[in-house]
Amino acid sequence: MKSIDTLTPCPCGNAAGYTQCCGPLHDGKVADSAEALMRSRYSAYVLKREDYLLATWHTSTRPPNLNLGAQQPAPSWLGLDVKRHETEGDEAGRWYYLDGSFPEV
Repeated sequence: MKSIDTLTPCPCGNAAGYTQCCGPLHDGKVADSAEALMRSRYSAYVLKREDYLLATWHTSTRPPNLNLGAQQPAPSWLGLDVKRHETEGDEAGRWYYLDGSFPEV
């Protein structure tokens, strides 16, 4: 995992910094919105936080592992652009990633 100090912008693009944005979620705080969850998951991919990615992935679609360190060549994460998000939580107010499909609206 990369070292991030308090002055470093969050990998998700929030200028408030990692320690004020995705860091607390990676440390166990529950995401309060779908957008916060997806931003924190993006940052987790950048930082290779497989533990966080698996913990926030719904059990119905979660793979057994991601092997992020074994990906060669390593992906280049260029940025995050949130297109839309839902407002309904799941399982006692917790948000989980389900899949990457976007049904027609």
